[in-house]
Amino acid sequence: MNSTRLSRREAGIGYALLAPSLFGIVAFLIFPILVVIWLSLQRWDLLSPARFVGFENFSSVFSDASFARSMIVTLLFVALVIPLQTGLGLLAATLLTRGLPGSGFFRVIYVIPWISAPLALGIVWRWIFAPTDGALNEILGVNIEWLSSPALALPAVAVVSIWSQVGYVTLFFMAGLVAIPEQTVDAARIDGANSWQIFWRIKLPLLRPTMFFVLVTGVIASFQAFDTIYALTPGGGPQGTTEVIATKIYSEAFEAFNLGRASVMALVLFVVLVAITLLQQLYFRKRITYDLSA
Repeated sequence: MNSTRLSRREAGIGYALLAPSLFGIVAFLIFPILVVIWLSLQRWDLLSPARFVGFENFSSVFSDASFARSMIVTLLFVALVIPLQTGLGLLAATLLTRGLPGSGFFRVIYVIPWISAPLALGIVWRWIFAPTDGALNEILGVNIEWLSSPALALPAVAVVSIWSQVGYVTLFFMAGLVAIPEQTVDAARIDGANSWQIFWRIKLPLLRPTMFFVLVTGVIASFQAFDTIYALTPGGGPQGTTEVIATKIYSEAFEAFNLGRASVMALVLFVVLVAITLLQQLYFRKRITYDLSA
């Protein structure tokens, strides 16, 4: 009897300690999702009362060519950002963990763009890309419409995103590299492995947990990119070439004042991100080694 009462007391204390976290999950995750689902079934312009329209918003969005174009633009943006961002972050982390002169200084420099306000960075880079008095064209001695050209706008925006996020990627890869046991590397070196073989066959496999985390968070952040893109190319850029899904949702909700259609787009983005995350988890599940003590 006493043990049962003690178990209930311990369970009560556990739930009490979990209550703040559970409240946060319900209030800031589950409840907003439920609200978006409810809004997707309504027609609401923020002024008049919401009116239930069923799945009308879904059929409207799925037949909208501009929405399909924004999804394609988003996929292109992610395809440009993620490989380069991950590769450059891994390269920088490898160099910074070798203890070269000035490594401490560059560690700070790489992280500064990541901790800066994205909207402010977008405004600064818009001046850098300016065609007449921009810093980049002044340095190159040319007059290129970086943000006004349909062919260059999306790559230019991707470059800014990579520049601002590569410090974040570098930080986690550095932590992963430092956690690799030195005796494992020394054993491979004694067996005659060169630096490239050590990196490719020892370090990279042991970095898969870090790689998984970096790719999942990077893909989610790239799909949701908004601030910097909106600051660089407001209105979707030239011919809509930089209108990613996040800016499309914003314009639909707060420029066209159609919260129902915007909610449907947000749900589509949510489903896409869940699907991609599950695919990444399935890929890495049997390829991840968490035991670094070998």
